Amino acid sequence: MEVTHTMPETTAPVAPAVPPTPPVPLSALLAREDLALRQIAGPSDPPVVIHWAHTSEMADPYPYLLGGELLLTAGVHIPEAAGSGTYFDAYVSRIVEAGGAALGFGLAPVHDTVPRALVAACDHYGLPLLEVPPQTTFSGVARAVWQLMAQARLAELRRVTEAQQSLAAAASRPDPVPSVLRQLAQRLAGHAVLHGPDGTAIAAAGREPAQGVRRALAELSGVVRPRGRTAPRATSATDTVGETHLAVYALGAGEGFVLGVAAPRRDPGDHTIASVAAVLLSLLTGEHHSGTGAARSSALVRLLLGSPPEEVAPLLGAGEWLVVHARPEAQLPDAVAASALGAALGSPLIDLGHDVVRVLVPGGRAPEPQAGWTLGVSAAVEPREWAGADAQAARALARARATRTPLVRHGARPGLGDLVPRADAEAHARALLAPLAGRPELAETLRNWLALHGSWDRTAVALDVHRNTVRQRIARCAALLDTDLDDPDVRMELWFALRQS
Repeated sequence: MEVTHTMPETTAPVAPAVPPTPPVPLSALLAREDLALRQIAGPSDPPVVIHWAHTSEMADPYPYLLGGELLLTAGVHIPEAAGSGTYFDAYVSRIVEAGGAALGFGLAPVHDTVPRALVAACDHYGLPLLEVPPQTTFSGVARAVWQLMAQARLAELRRVTEAQQSLAAAASRPDPVPSVLRQLAQRLAGHAVLHGPDGTAIAAAGREPAQGVRRALAELSGVVRPRGRTAPRATSATDTVGETHLAVYALGAGEGFVLGVAAPRRDPGDHTIASVAAVLLSLLTGEHHSGTGAARSSALVRLLLGSPPEEVAPLLGAGEWLVVHARPEAQLPDAVAASALGAALGSPLIDLGHDVVRVLVPGGRAPEPQAGWTLGVSAAVEPREWAGADAQAARALARARATRTPLVRHGARPGLGDLVPRADAEAHARALLAPLAGRPELAETLRNWLALHGSWDRTAVALDVHRNTVRQRIARCAALLDTDLDDPDVRMELWFALRQS
């Protein structure tokens, strides 16, 4: 369902019932050398377009015109005394009233020249008049119109296809919503904006329109935004402010988000391109349901009320789980980017932090590198080990960032630590690392420095600190632990302890 709003005009010409194909510029038809058409009256600016060609010898063609035609006539209907009366004035005025785009007058077989009174009438009413030479048939002109329309249609389909591909690529970026809006604004040579449920502009791209256009676009978005539990009257709406065309689209998530577009023109394929963008934005702004929302809500409530993770996990799905830590390469993540990442990893269980997104993924999935993101993936664990897996993913992400690797997985194979009872290993770790107690930044720096083979630069990248800060912290660790960190045996023992902490 679509609601169309039109601004009032000073005149009320007939709106052409145009076909779903791009129109043909009259200039393109005049440029055809095989037709040898010549414009002898009427305006050429602004550019005139033709939607079809029609031949008629009726003295009053008004009842048979739909609007937008190139009307072709050989002048059979013209009486002999027409030049001295008002015949041509009435004839041309009726064509203009019916919405005709142009008039083509054939020089054969009835007339050798175009009547001067017809030329004067076309100039008076602003109707382009073409002289059709004897060697050019009306059917040849009509065929040329359809050929040009077919070419325009093919070009428009190509434009729409390329736009769809570019919008899909934009939706896969780490900043999907701004990327889709930028691509849409570029494709429509205008302005694209995402309005939130409260009507405010969340994100925008493209040419900044005038304040009146922005206000009109915001008001038009209210037409398609649901009010309370009442469904909107339409899913899209259009309007015109001056020479700017407005369009709004309700996003399918039903949360009140609306896509708005303001462009200087409205081509046949623009609605299709904007509709594709609306579908993508609906997916990006909506909640991804790999499990029911009720089950997730119940799981959250139970955790808050003190239930252990192993009792809550069956509500979310059976089996083991992976914890993924992800960080975008270019900018801080936002809620929409986090949602898109969760969808790509196949899980709606997302936690958006300041600079890191955490995703809880079913263990049966194997996360792959995501364009624009750096990922750290834990080993597959049972729910009771979620906390440990979270630490694994954090360390894997730090290593991935330090080594500039798109994805690093935590090593899950058995190690020497598995030969020591867990309780004994944890007690030894607490004793060995006691001097660092209460100084988590020192322990984390030491952990990353050892994991990255003593590289100052990589450790600085992993921790987002200066390399001199790393040197100072490692020196402080050596002093507090009263040990030589260049000794490989010391490093091995500390690494063992840190893995247990």
